[in-house]
Amino acid sequence: MLALLIVLALVYAFLNGYRDSSSILAGVIASRAMHPRLALYLSALAEFAAPLLFGVAVARAVATGLIDPGAITLKTIVVAMAAALVWTLLAWWRGIPSSSSHALIGGMLGAAILIDGPQAVLVSGLLSVVLPLFVAPPVGMLVGFVIMHLFLAAFRHARPQVNKLFRRLQIFTMIGLALSHSANDAQKSMGVIALGLVLAGRIESFRVPLGVVLACAAAIAFGASQGDWRLIRTLGGRIYRIRPLNALASQTASAGVIMAAALTGAPVSTSQVISMALMGSGAAEQVNKVRWQVGAEMLLTWALTIPATMALAALIFSSFTGLAQLRVLFNWLVNWMTSG
Repeated sequence: MLALLIVLALVYAFLNGYRDSSSILAGVIASRAMHPRLALYLSALAEFAAPLLFGVAVARAVATGLIDPGAITLKTIVVAMAAALVWTLLAWWRGIPSSSSHALIGGMLGAAILIDGPQAVLVSGLLSVVLPLFVAPPVGMLVGFVIMHLFLAAFRHARPQVNKLFRRLQIFTMIGLALSHSANDAQKSMGVIALGLVLAGRIESFRVPLGVVLACAAAIAFGASQGDWRLIRTLGGRIYRIRPLNALASQTASAGVIMAAALTGAPVSTSQVISMALMGSGAAEQVNKVRWQVGAEMLLTWALTIPATMALAALIFSSFTGLAQLRVLFNWLVNWMTSG
């Protein structure tokens, strides 16, 4: 069970980096600030470095803040990770920019309630872990809107050549965004694996060993280096035609919001924050510039993720139970056939 959990968590981290690279790079590539491959590799380096530079507050919150530590078992988190992974793969297959963070939280809630009952969920955890998932996106949109307004006011008399400066500055904001993404999202896999090590008796109390940090950092960085080009096109062109100033404002806003969440231990959906900050920067320039229908489709997908992964967790647990019953039946048949 522990080996299965580690494999699931690392695959989850890889897919997290692979899918969320679309959010990180959409503005840079759409505004032609960097060559796509160079942007991918720079963001991957930042993704690898972040877990080594910033603490484990998010890892601790996800692993110990949502579910009662006395009720959680290895089976609970294996089912939760499996549900999150299945939903992430389904969303990737359909090209939908869903939230892997919502998927993990939904899987954990579904598995805990099904296996240990509703009392396994901590009320304080719903406030400290689930609430930031819903608060962060509108905050990102508001900050993106404000920063874009400030930029428009500061550069209202600038010549078109100023776009060269905006493109150069995006190199730094993109790196900052990749750092903030990994500082928040890589810690989710780290926390799950560390919790599994505690439950399996490999470590005495919750802590994140260096090997776990390096493994999760490598997995999310490798995923980011591949890049999901379908989602990059979705975010880079379908929402609105992104200009260098839009990209700079949205990257600055989302990097600040995500990094603040990571340092305070609040797990957030980075793809949601980045997308909403991009919408905010577009709306600050012109409200009807943004294709709000695309944003509504994204919001619907995000809203469905937690209940969908809770249902998936129930289905996966039922499959495990069914396999266990089949094993009992098989053993009984073998014993009956050999008893004579």
